[in-house]
Formats: sequence, C-alpha cells, structure tokens
Amino acid sequence: MKKQKQLDLLEAALVSTGHRVRYEKGSFIGGDCRVKENMIVVVNKFLPIEGKIATLASVLRKINPPGLSPEVVKIIDTLVPTDLFSRDNG
Repeated sequence: MKKQKQLDLLEAALVSTGHRVRYEKGSFIGGDCRVKENMIVVVNKFLPIEGKIATLASVLRKINPPGLSPEVVKIIDTLVPTDLFSRDNG
C-alpha cells in the first residue's frame, strides 16, 4: 500500500474517534493532547511521510479505539511495537 494512502487511512481513523489532526512546525515529533474539550493529534509537518505515519499509528495504538478497519490495524501492527519492555528483546 502506498504511504500516502496509509497516512490518509490513519488520519481518517483518528478523525472518526473525535480527534483533530494538525500538522505544525516546531522542535517536536508529535503526539496527542487535550485542549479544553478538544482531542488533538499534533504532527510535525517537516517529518518525512514515514515519520508522520509512525506518529499517527503510535497515537492510535495508545488510544486503542474499537472498530478499526483491518487495513488500519495492519499498519499499526507493522509499525508500532506492542511491548517495548519484553524480556525477549535482550
């Protein structure tokens, strides 16, 4: 699947959960936050597309919403490790 399609699918999944996706410049990678009643995902607009995809996938893994499409689940499972502190890692 093309990278732009992956990015579009992840964005749509986040929007369907009530999050707003914003691309901003700054010295950060990105993540999710809540401003008053608004749930926002901020992504550094100068990241390469792979970094943007990884940031959105990481947020989706964290919030773990029900009803994600199989395509989105596959992207998340491919990019985001499920257990960083596994004993099998070293």
